[in-house]
Amino acid sequence: MERVSWHFVEWVDGRMSKKKKEEAGKDGIESGYRELVESVKRASMAQVLFKSARLFNELALSRLRALTGHNIREVHTNLFPHIDLEGTRLTELAKRVGVSKQAVSQIVMELESMGTVERIPDPADGRAKLIRFSKEGRMGILGGLSLLKDMEEEFAEVIGTEKMRALHQGLLALLDALEDRMPFLEEE
Repeated sequence: MERVSWHFVEWVDGRMSKKKKEEAGKDGIESGYRELVESVKRASMAQVLFKSARLFNELALSRLRALTGHNIREVHTNLFPHIDLEGTRLTELAKRVGVSKQAVSQIVMELESMGTVERIPDPADGRAKLIRFSKEGRMGILGGLSLLKDMEEEFAEVIGTEKMRALHQGLLALLDALEDRMPFLEEE
């Protein structure tokens, strides 16, 4: 990791003018550092992807709140991909999301109050409960996917259909490449 860090520092150093280096040494952020960081972020595909995903998600959540009247937040939608359609135990959800059982329990209670999920007995263990999407929640998932499709079409009009199609194809290729590497990441 140290080698990567030094490589990055050398790369940044090569991008900075002598004047910016002197200014950054004096008072940091106020003297060109912010512009440097922003230009390095824009040059990074990963940073642009992260920011675009965050902004797209924030816009989708805003529209979803307006449509449903529910105070649905990112913490709620982050849980959705981890809930199996047949149901998932709370402890397993916590493990998948990487947070405490108490934190997931709070999110699940909020989603239950919105009618999005329900708790049902686990057929494998009558003492345990499974969290699954309610009928309303399953319909909500389809509605959310429809909302995302509408947003994709809206932005295709803004950036162009061909660019949107190319973006989609590029993201699918990246997704496949990342999924191919996941078993190796899980072993580490």
